[in-house]
Amino acid sequence: MKKMKFALVGCGRISKKHAEILSSELTDKAQLIAVCDINQQKAEAVGTKYNIPWFTGYNEMLQKHPEIEVVNILTESGNHAKPTIDIVEKYKKHIVVEKPMALTLRDADAMIRTCDMNGCKLFVVKQNRYNLPVMKLREAIETDKFGKLVMGSVRVRWCRPQAYYNQDKWRGTWAMDGGVFTNQASHHIDLLEWMLGEPISVFAKSRTALVDIETEDTGVAVITFRNGAIGIVEATTATRPKDLEGSLSILGEHGTVEIGGFAVNQMKTWNFEDESMDSETIAKYMENPPNVYGFGHIRYLDNVCESLLHNKKGLVDGLEGRKSLELINAIYESVETGLEVSLRFLPQKCRLGLANGNR
Repeated sequence: MKKMKFALVGCGRISKKHAEILSSELTDKAQLIAVCDINQQKAEAVGTKYNIPWFTGYNEMLQKHPEIEVVNILTESGNHAKPTIDIVEKYKKHIVVEKPMALTLRDADAMIRTCDMNGCKLFVVKQNRYNLPVMKLREAIETDKFGKLVMGSVRVRWCRPQAYYNQDKWRGTWAMDGGVFTNQASHHIDLLEWMLGEPISVFAKSRTALVDIETEDTGVAVITFRNGAIGIVEATTATRPKDLEGSLSILGEHGTVEIGGFAVNQMKTWNFEDESMDSETIAKYMENPPNVYGFGHIRYLDNVCESLLHNKKGLVDGLEGRKSLELINAIYESVETGLEVSLRFLPQKCRLGLANGNR
């Protein structure tokens, strides 16, 4: 059976999860060919561990290994667009990009357009969509089990002390990272939007409570959806002394579902007028990852391989990945203006993706 040949651009924290999965979990469908990072020590460490070539630039890597078919972009969030566009234009490779796909809508649109023009697929990593309880919830949405959707909420109550932000200069900056809405809560905002549909407006507030960074560590947002449902986002990295939860709740006219855990990974409540899960069934939709970081990537990258090997549509392509980015930009626009912001919109005050936050 044909295997898709992968390479990694960026050998930071998340690269270890990608490398492990491609080298040991999906070996029937994927092969990791090479890695690169501008930091020689990081590139060498990953390359040596998996006994594959390593480089300090993607041009040299792709020139020496033209057999590479898919490139995973694992650089800082604010540095996703440039390598994506460059690699697609020069080498015509498919792209897997970590969340968020970009920080600005302009960059996201350029990535989508470039991939479309060059016949390359663009996959945006939203691995929590593959969590077992999340997939069960999505099934209920698709079969209209809830009836009229009333409200949805996500709570991200995680701990990121100053030491976390001090690990790299780009963390917590407007230009390269964003705050809790963009980084830690982006998956949860994506899930809320995936369940409740198209947002039409948002009102948000945020603050930097406990750490010294440019961006926010705490925020709330109220979202109005086209179907009339209301969404609530509560997000903070100021939970102390450790992570508390990453949860999602959906309430409808015929039932309620709550998924808890610290990675949206445990079915807590499944109550409908015609069905309530017993303890044995709920246990079936419990997952206990060793840690929150990189949870769900195996299923996501398996979907990427299936899409490419069998010419299927990926679950989260560029257009799908852009949806939550637009909502996050609107959240920041509301924070800066103090006003409710309507979607679709062009950012005027949003500082995300800008040097020092200056527009």
